[in-house]
Amino acid sequence: VQLVESGGGLVPAGGSLTLSCEASGFRFGDYVIGWFRQTPEKERVGVAAIRTRDGNALYSKSVKDRFTISSDNAKNVVYLHMNALKPEDTAVYFCAADRDQNMIYNANWVSHWGQGAQVAVSS
Repeated sequence: VQLVESGGGLVPAGGSLTLSCEASGFRFGDYVIGWFRQTPEKERVGVAAIRTRDGNALYSKSVKDRFTISSDNAKNVVYLHMNALKPEDTAVYFCAADRDQNMIYNANWVSHWGQGAQVAVSS
């Protein structure tokens, strides 16, 4: 299993950024793909997750209505579209994969991780 993130960077507050997670090594439609984020001061927390077989998505309260998760099942890619970014969104964002959508609630429940992508939002 391999998850490769791309699209991180520096953006001003109020701006937008899209992260991509390209998955390989497993049957894409059997898995839930999600995004977690982590700062040096805090534990890794779930942001959004999508059940790729039907598009059902979950979001944390902190990003709901600002972030949108989507998947391109033909390309085995999941996207995290981030709008109205705030300085507190600054973190390393990790792509995650598991068969259970509940993995968004606890990083310990995640089976597979990407290497992470830095997102920095300036004030």
